[in-house]
Amino acid sequence: MTLPLSRRAFLLASATAAAVAAMPANALSLDQARAHVGALVAEVNRVIASGESEPNMIAEFAAIFDRFADVPTIARYALGSDARAASAQQLDAFTAAFRVYIARKYGRRFREFIGGRIELVDAREVPNGIEVETTAILQGEAPFRVDWHVSDRSGRVAFFNIIIEGVNMLLSERTEVQATLDQRGRDLNRLTADLPNL
Repeated sequence: MTLPLSRRAFLLASATAAAVAAMPANALSLDQARAHVGALVAEVNRVIASGESEPNMIAEFAAIFDRFADVPTIARYALGSDARAASAQQLDAFTAAFRVYIARKYGRRFREFIGGRIELVDAREVPNGIEVETTAILQGEAPFRVDWHVSDRSGRVAFFNIIIEGVNMLLSERTEVQATLDQRGRDLNRLTADLPNL
């Protein structure tokens, strides 16, 4: 069933607020968050302008994602309650597999920016860290907003969520990972084995 937009937006906001309410506050400054996303954007723009082959660009975008993202936090969130039930070894293996899966997936998404650019707009404090607003300007399309949620709670400055045109990465990945886990009879080991190839 498709929810009305207003209700869907409310549920998305409520779920996000609940998910991050328990996250520790961080001491990250607006300038640090801007600098982190600024460096990320510079890297993405560099690859966009490089003229390399598409496979090479996707590989570079994947490496950028891995370098700038807090992949363990994203992986644990995607796994949901199954992360608490998993052994340390299972969680480590899942995180390694998820790292390959998510980097490739968003490497392909960054590929859509070829021929355009991303511009830094603003930064603001949010309950779970710093939100850095950017605008993607693509050829033949209206500019659209891309927000990066940045924190240093992992021990380094990294982004842990992207919201592209209102689509929340954390919630989307949890939905997809849970559906994929259901298809495998809730067998985490099977999911971990399959995830890098999805």
